[in-house]
This record gives sequence, structure tokens and C-alpha cells, in this order.
Amino acid sequence: MTTTSRLALSAALLGCLALIAPAARADDDKPRVELDTTAGKIVLELDAKNAPISTENFLKYVDSGFYDGLVFHRVIKGFMIQGGGFDAKLAEKAEGVRAPIKNESGNGLSNKRGTIAMARTSNPNSATCQFYINHADNDFLDQNRYAVFGKVVEGMDVVDAIAASPTATKASSQGPLENVPTKTVTIKSAKRVKP
Repeated sequence: MTTTSRLALSAALLGCLALIAPAARADDDKPRVELDTTAGKIVLELDAKNAPISTENFLKYVDSGFYDGLVFHRVIKGFMIQGGGFDAKLAEKAEGVRAPIKNESGNGLSNKRGTIAMARTSNPNSATCQFYINHADNDFLDQNRYAVFGKVVEGMDVVDAIAASPTATKASSQGPLENVPTKTVTIKSAKRVKP
């Protein structure tokens, strides 16, 4: 093969890689996670471009299997469904909880119906593993610095069904919990899926 031929082949290969690389980066910016629950499947598309810290944090919990077997422990129709912290006996899961992350509110993402955001205490930088999915447009949560990092792309009907669950106050490892579904809704598994 001549030098000219080698250069032409190299240029062609680089051109092909240039075409492939942006697509791979685009997929990396919008990873998907499937929550397989006892009420059905919910597929989330995360926004790594606008919420890199929250996305990375959530994916680490997903990849470690942390969410498998946990429940949606707080459900308010017309507001949100919350999970990622308690098991079916309402014992708060401590093993595997990572350090709190920096709050990413103000990233251009809003607490609209179907978005997923980090749950936290009154300290904006206290989010760890718990998350919630908005059941309605909750713009006031933006003003209170609750950080959105993705949205539901499949299974909003499942979110609606969970949100419509009858609820009660139940005893937990942290004391009484309000708005707990009377019929337990468990996350059987949380895993990455391809778009």
C-alpha cells in the first residue's frame, strides 16, 4: 500500500469515527433507566448534560442494585410519588447510602409533570438516594431548589396508578410516615436500558 493510499484510508477512518462519536456522546447525555415495579414499568431518561452530578449519583445507585426491593413510601396524588429510601417493612436503608451531593437546581430543568428530581431535607445540598417523580406541574419546587435530572419517557400511566393509591400513616424505622400506599408498591429492579 502506498503512502498516499494509507493517508486516504486514515482520513476515511477518521471521518467515520467523527460521525460515530457525536452519536455516542448524545446517548451518554441521555442515559435511560427502567424501574420495574409491582405496579408496572417506568422508563426514565436522565439529563447528564444539564444535571451531571444528580445523574451520576442516581446511576451509581442503579448500577449497585441499591434500589432493588425498595418501595414508593410517600405518594400524594396531584403532587408526586417518592421512593428510594425504605424497604417493604418501612425500614430506612442505610447500607450503601453515598455522601450527599451538590444541589443542581437552576439548571434549566423544571419540576413539571413526569420529571424526576432528588428528594432531600431542608438543606439544599443533602440529597443522597431518595428521589421523586412529579405527578403534576410543581413549579414552586423550582423556587425551593429541588433539582430535576430527568423525565419519564414510558410508563406515565404507571406513575398515575401509583399516585392514585390509597394511603395511610404507618410506623417506620424513622417514626410515623404519612401518605404511605396501603398496598405496597415495590421497585423489583432498577437497571440501565438502551434508548
